[in-house]
Amino acid sequence: MSYEEILLFALGAVAVIIVVHWVTERTGLPAAVLLTVVGIVYSYLPGENLPLEEDIILMFILPPLLYNAALDSSLLDIRRNMRTVISLSVVLVLITALLIGYGFSLWVTGATLATGIALGAAVAPPDPVAALAVGRKAGLPGKLITLIQGEGLLNDATALTLLTVAIATYNNVDSFSYENAVGRFVISAAGGVLIGVMTAYVVRFLKPLRADPLSANALSIITPLAAFTFAEHYHLSGVLAVVVAGLMVGHDTPRYTTGASRLQTAAVWRLIDFLLEGVVFLLIGMQVKRVLSSLDEYSWSQIAIALGITLGVVLLVRPFWLIVTQLLPRQLHLRLGGQQDDDMDIPEGRTKEEPLSGREVTALSWAGTRGVITLAAVFIIPENVPNHDLMVLCALVVVLVTLVGQGLTFAPLVRWLGLRANKKDLARLRNEARSAAVQAALHRLDDIQEEQHDELEDEAIETMRKQLEIRLDRYRRRLDLLEQVESYEVPQSPQYEAALMVRQAVIDAEREELLRWRDAGRLADDSLRVLNRELDHEELVLPKRPKD
Repeated sequence: MSYEEILLFALGAVAVIIVVHWVTERTGLPAAVLLTVVGIVYSYLPGENLPLEEDIILMFILPPLLYNAALDSSLLDIRRNMRTVISLSVVLVLITALLIGYGFSLWVTGATLATGIALGAAVAPPDPVAALAVGRKAGLPGKLITLIQGEGLLNDATALTLLTVAIATYNNVDSFSYENAVGRFVISAAGGVLIGVMTAYVVRFLKPLRADPLSANALSIITPLAAFTFAEHYHLSGVLAVVVAGLMVGHDTPRYTTGASRLQTAAVWRLIDFLLEGVVFLLIGMQVKRVLSSLDEYSWSQIAIALGITLGVVLLVRPFWLIVTQLLPRQLHLRLGGQQDDDMDIPEGRTKEEPLSGREVTALSWAGTRGVITLAAVFIIPENVPNHDLMVLCALVVVLVTLVGQGLTFAPLVRWLGLRANKKDLARLRNEARSAAVQAALHRLDDIQEEQHDELEDEAIETMRKQLEIRLDRYRRRLDLLEQVESYEVPQSPQYEAALMVRQAVIDAEREELLRWRDAGRLADDSLRVLNRELDHEELVLPKRPKD
């Protein structure tokens, strides 16, 4: 494709992503599914199709997506649920890949164990993007959101590391040994973790740069690319390096960055995530025609056997594994690290990783949608490998079946199971934290008044004290209201809604007056932008609806 054609495609892709987002906001349909369908339709239109370049996906699309997901994840929550996260993201991926590998070596003509495991590694890791998007809208409990996030962050590293080992094994089959394969896997994973930790510490060392919003944005964008490139240069797990760096940097961000930097960086990453995810799912759909056109050399029986093995393992092993692991003795559900130490500051009720309920197991079983990682991974497999086109078809079918089938039915399943987040408890926790923060601020005012009484005006301190006391009173009244209801939902408060309406109306009136001054020539545009920015920040803290 020429540069002009690429530019036109990019413009068209952005337009489609925007339209699909508009549709999903009004219909509730998963954007990933709609974009994939649009890509399939596009692949059959006249004209040249855009191929899925695995190098571009792995270098420029996958690291930013994983890094942003890691930034939004909770390192502490993943630690609390480490047993289940490791079970899904490491053990389940390995079991899935090995079963598909053995199935292919036994039933598919020309396949070897190494090439079968390579395919298994490609289709094993679920892509949490679609499941999380649907789950959040359906009100999935926070624990399941954490498990899906944690699994999605770590399973890609496991799968791609195993894929690399399988391909190396196929290329050096004469010198293969299980000890070498396991050793290569462990070294790659451990090295990726080490690179990720080193990257996070380098970012922490650059704390002065993170105070400036523009520098913080630039540093945030290059961090995943640097971690991935550095790790891959030494044949280590670049994906794991990105994930570990993202988790640690995200954990440190509130401590080492300014408010302005966090606001701007979050906005930039939302845009990057929005566009990259959209392009990825369009590319997935656009591969359908090319894959189907390359299957003439295979019989229908070969195709059916290959698809049956791949889909069967992917769809059946996940729920089976979840059920088996939850039936283990209760003692094994303790959080990694054993019982709580006396000097550990861990909230009550969170010292153990509670077993999953039957409804939670069902929801997690259906949250195994595959996506861009699977397709990018399967294209890494060399084209000279036997049954290459057949393996690409299997990967594509797995993606389409899980993305469309599970993606469209996940929200109804969650609602049917009655799984929902306890919004009232979350609102209570947030208001308790707000109250504690205001009380700490009042104590600090007392300290300031005692230490610097001669240097500060008492009037300024008292004005600030009154503002804080008003906020504290509002939070306490909100907590009293939350205590009076028994449902999981946040109670509606006419006073709270009226206050939000009044605050929004006041901001709108101020903004309209500023525009009248500008239009009358009394206020310059640069001054208008400064004053509007002040109103924008005030408006930013207003919730769209009374949730908490």
